[in-house]
Amino acid sequence: MTQPVHPSASHVAIIGGGPAGLMAAEVLALAGVKVDLFDAMPSLGRKFLLAGVGGMNITHAEPTEAFLGRYGARRDELQALLQDFGAEQLRTWIHGLGIDTFVGSSGRVFPTDMKAAPLLRAWLKRLREHGVSLHTRRRWLGWHSDGSLRMRGVEGEHSVTADAVLLALGGGSWARLGSDGAWLPLLAARGVQCAPLQPSNCGFSVAGWSPWFADKFVGAPVKSTAIALAQQNARLGEFVITASGVEGSLIYALSAPIREQINQHGAATVYLDLLPQKTPAQVQALLNKPRGSKSLSNHLRSQLGLEGVRAGLLRELTDAATFADLGRLAGAIKALPLTLVQARPLDEAISTAGGVPFEALTSELMLTQLPGVFCAGEMLDWEAPTGGYLLTACFASGRAAGLGMLAWLHRKPAS
Repeated sequence: MTQPVHPSASHVAIIGGGPAGLMAAEVLALAGVKVDLFDAMPSLGRKFLLAGVGGMNITHAEPTEAFLGRYGARRDELQALLQDFGAEQLRTWIHGLGIDTFVGSSGRVFPTDMKAAPLLRAWLKRLREHGVSLHTRRRWLGWHSDGSLRMRGVEGEHSVTADAVLLALGGGSWARLGSDGAWLPLLAARGVQCAPLQPSNCGFSVAGWSPWFADKFVGAPVKSTAIALAQQNARLGEFVITASGVEGSLIYALSAPIREQINQHGAATVYLDLLPQKTPAQVQALLNKPRGSKSLSNHLRSQLGLEGVRAGLLRELTDAATFADLGRLAGAIKALPLTLVQARPLDEAISTAGGVPFEALTSELMLTQLPGVFCAGEMLDWEAPTGGYLLTACFASGRAAGLGMLAWLHRKPAS
């Protein structure tokens, strides 16, 4: 009878040094597996570090049902991963590195010092102590005919043989940090059909701002505003006017449905509520107050507090006939249509949709086309808004892939 490989006598290769790859490395190393982790960049966790600039939002403390709802069409697949390693487990794990966390007023969870670098340093130190070999400036080029990995380093090309392989190569955004999507044709050549990468958590372009509006308001934050797509509940928050259109947290939260509407119809219209704290009746009543010799602009400012960039948007996105009819003007203030025509380029996006579909994977995150090859992190076909959801799922998928690799190694016959 052929004996299975025992994990403590096994060797695995992990390609990608972000949260997913590092988490899988930890799971495997703690089980006694020899782990070699390769990354094409000069240092590990570069996108993780950049995500922490301005405050390392690691996860979110909202209730489980709401948390899972952030993953949209892939909720069921992500739920299976997050049941084992969700927000609470992630916080406990971080505390084990000697890093305290706190919950902000919005429910977002941060390290106490708000920084990513101390967490990453502590983590890499622990991985090295557990015997994980970390290799930078090593780019994966695919497979040789004998199944070994083609790797290119500063000294040239070489081969790596492993009992199992994890691909944790990220999506296609922020290519300068290593997530360049170069793995797509390598998988396609082995018969793995992937969904095209698309921008997520991204800005969108408009047909064009007027010169007056662009000169005055590009770069301006639009605060205390609600945005809704047709037949969807409005979201409250803020966004920023850009030279090409709009971006910011409120836009990112709706980026998936906006993108899909553009894909289907060539454009998407969102509706801005410039005064979400007031009802339509209140807006109408305030507009109807006598204004005497005051201009309409001064009337809007004095009665409604509508000025600056929000007043500019009202001017930019309506016509003279609307301003001449206070009923129509009140309607525009509460539901101002803004047409978005294109997502910003992939490399400007915070994250990407598309990639390796869960249908191409076993429940252990192994490619059915390539036994012994696992995938995790953002290269899987899922998306989520900012707010800690992206990172949490990357950690969870890395852990799940690591556990899947251990199970595979237990089953795998000795060669």
